[in-house]
Amino acid sequence: MIFPLEQLVKFKGNVYAATCASAKRAYQLAMMKDPILSDNDDKAVSIAARQIFTQDVQYKIASPE
Repeated sequence: MIFPLEQLVKFKGNVYAATCASAKRAYQLAMMKDPILSDNDDKAVSIAARQIFTQDVQYKIASPE
């Protein structure tokens, strides 16, 4: 799967925060060598973005203290 552009267009939240969350999630997937990467021909960034935009993975913005 390529980057989920149709989900990005429909997304109503903060796109910058979702993009940052997707980048961090892609890093997690790559570092853990998650089996989802080897099961599919997808790239880590595409999988992470899909997980964020479909809310399979939740994220929150930490407030500075």
